[in-house]
Amino acid sequence: MAPIKTVLATGGSGYIGSHCVLELLNAGYDVVAVDNFVNSTTDNNKAISLQRVEQLTGKTVIFYPIDITNKSQLDELFKKHKIDCVIHFAALKNVRESVEKPLEYYRNNLFGCLELLQVMKENNCKNLVFSSSATVYGRPKRLPVVEEDSPGPAMTNPYGQTKYMMEEILRDLCKAEKDWNVVILRYFNPVGAHRSGVIGEDPSGVPQNLMPYVAQVAVGRRPFVPVFGNDFDTPDGSGVRDFIHVVDLSEGHVAAMKKIEEGDIGLKTYNLGTGGGHSVLEMIAALEKAAGKKIPYEIHPRKDGDVPSVYCDASLAFKELGWKTKRGLEEMARDLWNWQSKNPHGYKES
Repeated sequence: MAPIKTVLATGGSGYIGSHCVLELLNAGYDVVAVDNFVNSTTDNNKAISLQRVEQLTGKTVIFYPIDITNKSQLDELFKKHKIDCVIHFAALKNVRESVEKPLEYYRNNLFGCLELLQVMKENNCKNLVFSSSATVYGRPKRLPVVEEDSPGPAMTNPYGQTKYMMEEILRDLCKAEKDWNVVILRYFNPVGAHRSGVIGEDPSGVPQNLMPYVAQVAVGRRPFVPVFGNDFDTPDGSGVRDFIHVVDLSEGHVAAMKKIEEGDIGLKTYNLGTGGGHSVLEMIAALEKAAGKKIPYEIHPRKDGDVPSVYCDASLAFKELGWKTKRGLEEMARDLWNWQSKNPHGYKES
């Protein structure tokens, strides 16, 4: 197939999206990004994160404030730009909120994906990298989880269900229409930031993931870190998860693009993780070391549905994409602290 030149990144101004856009630009791709700013910061309808990406790369990101559930706006974009491949990040992603607002999650995530796929088909763009999630594995029956493990039945929340359903939509599509090239990337727990400290994670409201919460405690925005459970069957009693540096994750997307450029791949699914795990208390200790200060935490009861450990086998991504993680726990903590200490209020000035 012809080389990929222009990539559309949906949800491109978010945490993972902005880091991936930077890596795509550095790899020589042109990038068009869209976002509706549900979980990112805007300055007069311009994405602050992507303005900073432009500063870091010296390259331009074409950006549109578009909600992907708006088919007419998407279609107008595809008529204006020749898009060769789409990386689909855009989705609501708060697990707890999805339990409270299931209809909102099913509507946004599923309807948005369907509208995007329809517009892609109508404009003969059939190359896609899909941002999936380790939540599709639910309560794993074995560790490490591998791509062949049957996802779906043990999922505990609507967010994970939407990711699983979107994967199923893509499988059915690729089975019916053989000219699609789709790579599904199942993420584990992205942390850290670009080592410059110029871009990083800036969640709206109370952070729902561990490390941005820990970082906000470290800069004094919150009093302590709630640790949910210290009686799991793990070395220190706290839950163990597979944490991956966000730049490693972003480089995984570039590797997926290279795979698509080989052509005629149909549908491929890969885990993107380190292949091991760190506990909640280990993660807090790592940021304490990077910040040079104690970070207070309190033990709280386990959350319903929490499992002791989840981590993946990422060997298939190494075998077929030539990708593996390069950055360990020390780099994750160092780069996260560099971002948060330079930007104590995230992309906002105060």
